Amino acid sequence: MHWEVAPLEGITTFIYRKAHHDIFGGASCYYTPFFSPTQERKLSTKEARDLSPEHNAGIVVIPQVLSKDPTQVLWAQQQVAERGFTELNINVGCPSGTVAAKGKGSGMLADITALDDFLEGVFANNLLPISVKTRVGVEHHDEFPAILNVFNQYPIHRLTIHPRVQKDFYKYPVRPEAFAYGIANTSLPLTYNGDLFTVADVERFCLQYPNVETIMFGRGVVGNPALLRQLNGGAPATREELQRFTATLYAGYQAAYGHKGAAAQRMKELWYSMIHLFADNQKLDKKMRRLSTPQEYEQTERLIFETLVLK
Repeated sequence: MHWEVAPLEGITTFIYRKAHHDIFGGASCYYTPFFSPTQERKLSTKEARDLSPEHNAGIVVIPQVLSKDPTQVLWAQQQVAERGFTELNINVGCPSGTVAAKGKGSGMLADITALDDFLEGVFANNLLPISVKTRVGVEHHDEFPAILNVFNQYPIHRLTIHPRVQKDFYKYPVRPEAFAYGIANTSLPLTYNGDLFTVADVERFCLQYPNVETIMFGRGVVGNPALLRQLNGGAPATREELQRFTATLYAGYQAAYGHKGAAAQRMKELWYSMIHLFADNQKLDKKMRRLSTPQEYEQTERLIFETLVLK
């Protein structure tokens, strides 16, 4: 089996990818948060830093692009190829309302003809293998057969299916019937993504879909950074590893952002999920959610490691 780490906006940056790879490992590859080409065809400082060969050395990384313009995707391919990457992933799944309203991300699924025209343009000029990450519709998964029929017309390197529709965001359960339809109705290599949080979850999934060889993890890995190692037969996270992991991230975010405030807010987001590795976490979970200063963050994290017991 192949375990992949999903492209999570603001989370799976080069700082997170390197720390996770070095301390926990287990991932076959990591996807970058999407970058979105501009009319000026210029990477932002943040995007250039995240795609820097120096920051991705020794790790298998696949950049993800967000665009509805084939010429922008061609430019994106040139940028990532120049930096030594060997694949580009296209985001057809972002559920953000502002993204979808522009006809990007999962908004591309609302117009099948436009999606077909876009992919035709992309594959007329592809320099690299192109993979796609998609949702299964906008309003309902009954839209997915028509969407999949479009994907089936193109030599997509790998199709990652997140079986929710755009309107679901992450609030509603995944729609397994849509993924089952995908398995039965495409010859494209498939990856599954969505709501697998524990080893038991993955074991049940593998029994149900024995021919699926690649799973992409998002919130499951954020909540338990040792999950992929455990799936490879390794040990759960120790207190010492988690302390080293969070210290590495906090220092990395401070260096990237130039001050503790932004670094503390980023760590606060991660702890929303990671704190559930600890028993009796309710009081400190509430404290972490309400904190507003770096000092409060540092004190709360210290209390987590000093007073709570790993499950």
